Amino acid sequence: MELLQKNITEILILLFLTVTFLQSGIDKVSDWKGNLSFIKDHFKNSPLKNMVPLLLAIILVIEILAGAFMFVGIFNLITTGEKSLALLGTELSALTLIFLLIGQRLAKDYAGAMTLAVYFIITIFGVFLLNS
Repeated sequence: MELLQKNITEILILLFLTVTFLQSGIDKVSDWKGNLSFIKDHFKNSPLKNMVPLLLAIILVIEILAGAFMFVGIFNLITTGEKSLALLGTELSALTLIFLLIGQRLAKDYAGAMTLAVYFIITIFGVFLLNS
């Protein structure tokens, strides 16, 4: 219980990010065709238009890995205080968000790019806390 209280801020951030990234990854797996169709349309006028399936698969893999590392990282924080897997998960989350930001900017979806900033701030705060 002491480790839970000591790391509560990190754990809450990790829970938020785990839900965000695992849900996004699971959604991509369960509705690949729908997601691919939406993203292809979104990027139809961008330089990435011919690489959408590959890029979506890369994002999917990184999201699932990030979510899994953070999920296990929460357990490690609560039981042993070990932060390395949680940190790796948040770092992968930050990388994913940067990739998504690049895509949104290339697609000229500036409102979509702006909404990623909220997730990025939370993620970077998590990285900061887990590095402390």
